[in-house]
Amino acid sequence: MTDPAPGASEELVLAFLAEAGDEVVSGEAISDKLGLTRAAVWKHVEGLRAQGYRIDAVASRGYRLVEIPDRLRALEIRPLLATHDLGQVLHCHEELGSTSDRAKQLAEGGAGHGEVVVAERQTAGRGRRGRSWSSAAGQGVSFSVILRPEALPPARAPELTLVAAVAICDALRQAGVEAGIKWPNDLLAGGRKIAGILTEMAAEADRVQWVVIGVGVNVNSRREDFPEPLREEATSVLLERGQPAPRALLLAACLTLLEDWVDLHAEQGFEPIRAAWRERSVTLGQRVAVRTDGGELVGVAEEIDATGALLVRTAAGLERVLAGDVALLRPRR
Repeated sequence: MTDPAPGASEELVLAFLAEAGDEVVSGEAISDKLGLTRAAVWKHVEGLRAQGYRIDAVASRGYRLVEIPDRLRALEIRPLLATHDLGQVLHCHEELGSTSDRAKQLAEGGAGHGEVVVAERQTAGRGRRGRSWSSAAGQGVSFSVILRPEALPPARAPELTLVAAVAICDALRQAGVEAGIKWPNDLLAGGRKIAGILTEMAAEADRVQWVVIGVGVNVNSRREDFPEPLREEATSVLLERGQPAPRALLLAACLTLLEDWVDLHAEQGFEPIRAAWRERSVTLGQRVAVRTDGGELVGVAEEIDATGALLVRTAAGLERVLAGDVALLRPRR
């Protein structure tokens, strides 16, 4: 019986313990399943403990994984993934200016479909329309995914923004947050922003070369952690549900659900995405003010059309909005 490389072995042992949940797993079972010696299993368990994993040893029975460090590294993320492509290659960093900038560099260099860039801290992240999105270490989830949609014409690439919005909304709901989508892709909870999405792409006339979907989620931020101007506008998973969330688990849920919705979009087109987006929307049926490059529109957001554009009923008639900032207005008294 031979032992794989130490890093790979630790990841295999961790994945096996994580899959067992609260159950105790014998050293013999781990040894047989992973092809490791019993001495190697003990060594890797000790190695994991030294890295902050709490693994209890139950006399004459085996090991149980009790607690995982709140870090965003491959060792924490990969055992939690239920994907075939997304996140199978992870680029994890302690600090980056922007996960999307790094993902675009990787995409230009030939990185494959589903590769993911993750940062513990992002210092120069970008939101929509040139806004900044920064995240303090240990508080949020910042990641970017490289997609290479084989049969998607460039004109339909913006649909992937709404695909991502549905996926991240579902991941937040799984985490116990009553999240909704503000057109096109801001995630709100309790009327405050909890996550944002930025989609960028490179395309030729007839095909998409790559799409990078950048996501930032406020996870364990307290009110005082936000800059003063944002404290009434932003929220986090911690603030909404009253307790911190395991960030690696939330990231894994985001990637798993994003892959599910991306696959559905590839198989069935935009219509099921549109239906799901509408069900999760906090925009439709509301009075809105929409700032566009051409000015401001005020009216009722009635629908999104078959391309994802927002249809707003104004005093002058029905307006079709392709891009803009939406503010939800309180009903008139």
